[in-house]
Amino acid sequence: MDHAAIDSAEWDNVLQFVTDNADDANNNNANNQIPTPPLSLDGSPVLDDVDPSDQATLVSVSTTFYPGAQHHSAPPDAILLSSDAVFFYVHSQFLLQMSSNAFCNLLPAQTAKQHDPIVDVQENSAVLNIILHTIYDMSCAHYSPTFSQLMTAVSRLSHYGVDQKSTITTNSPLYTLLLSHAPLYPLELYTLAANYDLQDLAVATSSHLLSFPLCSLTDEMAQAMGPIYLKRLFFLHFGRSDALKRVLLSPPHPHPPTPNCDFSDQKKLTRAWALASAYLAWDARPDLSTSTMESALRPLEEHLGCDDCREALQNRIKTLVVQWSLVKPTI
Repeated sequence: MDHAAIDSAEWDNVLQFVTDNADDANNNNANNQIPTPPLSLDGSPVLDDVDPSDQATLVSVSTTFYPGAQHHSAPPDAILLSSDAVFFYVHSQFLLQMSSNAFCNLLPAQTAKQHDPIVDVQENSAVLNIILHTIYDMSCAHYSPTFSQLMTAVSRLSHYGVDQKSTITTNSPLYTLLLSHAPLYPLELYTLAANYDLQDLAVATSSHLLSFPLCSLTDEMAQAMGPIYLKRLFFLHFGRSDALKRVLLSPPHPHPPTPNCDFSDQKKLTRAWALASAYLAWDARPDLSTSTMESALRPLEEHLGCDDCREALQNRIKTLVVQWSLVKPTI
């Protein structure tokens, strides 16, 4: 299909016509527009001497491990860069002292004096933050790390040459932070402690496993826990169940016979105690509370017409509560 040729003069006339009309339209619209509100950044201070290209650069630096942090007498001489691009300013010599493998061979024996070496670390900032707080023996609780992040950090300590058993002690901030999750994650925390032979943490956590049904343990759970701490957990449950049966065995001590209540009458209390204690011993839950125990035995008093029998029952229940409370609730 052929098109009629248009010379340059005709094109100039057309473009001039379009340009003139566009300018007129812009002028008319400008007079009719509502003024645009200023940008929110207009109220913020602007640095005139900053290159506009630099303003687009965003650098994330740890709020704890930053260049001016006073965690050591010397200034930081190394920079760790997490996998999500957060910079951590640390002291290489301090990390080398705490690590048995030069922080996974990421830190040189002698740091260069000319500049701070930047070391790429494969951990994300949340996990690396926990690891560094542990090495510096500082609490990271104010960051509210999740239990999953804490577990990952504990498992990764050995990767950087930090021994979990000597680091996570009862006086360490990480121990306290881990233990605070015991009510919600008792089995996971107990397994974590078992993996690294953190006996103090396992003992403190085991009391939260008294209500855990051992029949629900899977092969994977048992393997992760290991034979030693698995045996201790079973012995804790079985030991408390046996102890409950022992403390329930003795009935209330009989009182001297009276005209209104002889030994034959007191046998009623003995039989009632045997039935009530058998009810408790049948279930024999390791986490049986003293309030549940009292609520099962106190009603026996309502069927007693002898004041001495009532007193004997009350004394026996008090003794029972004390004996049960003294049974060890941990591994």
